[in-house]
Amino acid sequence: MSATSLSLKAALSQVGADVDRRLDKFLAIPDDPRADLYRAMRHAAIGGGKRLRPLLVFATARLFAVDRDCAGRAATAIECIHVYSLIHDDLPAMDDDDMRRGKPTVHKAFDEATAILAGDCLHALAFEILADPLTHPDPFVRSELVLDLARSAGPSGMAGGQAMDLEAEKSTFDLPTVTRLQAMKTGALIACSVEAGAILGKVPPEGRVGLRGYARDMGLAFQIADDILDVEGDEAAVGKKLGKDEGAGKETFLSLLGLDRARAQARMLVDQAIEHLQHFGPEADLLRDIARFTLERDR
Repeated sequence: MSATSLSLKAALSQVGADVDRRLDKFLAIPDDPRADLYRAMRHAAIGGGKRLRPLLVFATARLFAVDRDCAGRAATAIECIHVYSLIHDDLPAMDDDDMRRGKPTVHKAFDEATAILAGDCLHALAFEILADPLTHPDPFVRSELVLDLARSAGPSGMAGGQAMDLEAEKSTFDLPTVTRLQAMKTGALIACSVEAGAILGKVPPEGRVGLRGYARDMGLAFQIADDILDVEGDEAAVGKKLGKDEGAGKETFLSLLGLDRARAQARMLVDQAIEHLQHFGPEADLLRDIARFTLERDR
């Protein structure tokens, strides 16, 4: 394992522990009839997962000397949205999965109604965290964080991409359509994670162009790698059932490009993502390492 891989693994572990600590506090189990609801949220949110999105918040916030606690709260909010989406995606009405992050999905461990409510509550908790003055003393910063996350999670972002993904089971999509679908379903929340660090640093929108380019290209590379893992990965390492897209007849980057072209496209996108960071120095090395990690990961 390279020194870069070791340092990135350490960063992921540190961020994962930070987010878990915060979630443990936010999701303390009450002594009342809501206890199972909280247990379901904890089952989905605490432990496991790559914590890539929180790491992107921390890595970008570091560029602008953002207070670590502020970055941690924003990172946790975005992770809440990500986990809510996984709970709902796994439901029988959506992707109907039994395993997630190496353990039973929430509707299997509890029941469908509890899973739906757990996702709903994590969605609400994300905005509660961002709107709290503890996240940032400037109300305009908090407002922009809320607005960007809402856009990234809604019909123009993640949820809209999921709707397109469901339609993909009934339609044949070409490469531009699959690219748009994945830019919404996966890329929007990745972009939001990068944007959040810059918003916390009070960087004006025109100063975020390079970071947006980085997030866009890295997000697409991440999804291509995901498509490759869906075919070549190990289920035990990935922590969920593989090969479902092919079984459902969905077009993916891999089915449209072929394995060799897909790998080459992912490498090109990673190179482009890193190039977007050319105006930053060593302080952006963690972001560069994250981009490279998209091609090396096994889950």
